[in-house]
Amino acid sequence: MLEVKNLNVSYGVIPVLHDVSLQVKENELVAILGSNGAGKSTLLNTIQGMMKPGSGSISFLGKEITGFPPHRVIAEGIVQVPEGRRLFPFMTVRENLLLGAYPGNAWSSKRERMEWIMSLFPILKERAQMQSRLLSGGEQQMLTIGRGLMALPRLLMVDEPSLGLAPVILDNLYETLGKLRESKITILLPEQNALRALQIGDRGYVMQDGRVVLEGNCQSLMQSDLVKKAYLGR
Repeated sequence: MLEVKNLNVSYGVIPVLHDVSLQVKENELVAILGSNGAGKSTLLNTIQGMMKPGSGSISFLGKEITGFPPHRVIAEGIVQVPEGRRLFPFMTVRENLLLGAYPGNAWSSKRERMEWIMSLFPILKERAQMQSRLLSGGEQQMLTIGRGLMALPRLLMVDEPSLGLAPVILDNLYETLGKLRESKITILLPEQNALRALQIGDRGYVMQDGRVVLEGNCQSLMQSDLVKKAYLGR
């Protein structure tokens, strides 16, 4: 579904990504492991079209999308759920969700989509008329994912969903990510919480200093000495 080849990205004159290559197949959940500053968010921002690569290529469903602006990438079916939530704080839960349905053909099915999202996250139905700034951190993360789902993504990129969440909220969130897989939504999941990501994922990539240093299926990565030492505390 998604193929990234030899991607090089810089902030000004400072190189950030170095020859990064990865693949995501349809209906997979692919984890990207790495510490803060490893380049995970830069990779997602480049796929989404918010940053331009110096070299390399990005293709989606066999179509070259390298250099596409963000709205065209969304129209192709790639939607990013950003790190840090970035909601509209003085708009209600319902209004935030409706904004997610703005691109492409998503608006015509907004009611059915919203009902489905509120069945995934029942708390959002209870909070539908509440301003998003009044939600808890976990509820805001659910709303951010829901807003992304309103755009009818073929590929959902969820950036660091566990950041700042209590363990019980994290359990619910990862349970929902599992339900999304069952709904045939392909997921790319950059995550510092390696254990959670590997438990739910099919395959994974490990990034360090802007490079992919290890890849494989999630079970094999959990047995890797590098992953055990750097991310699992073993």
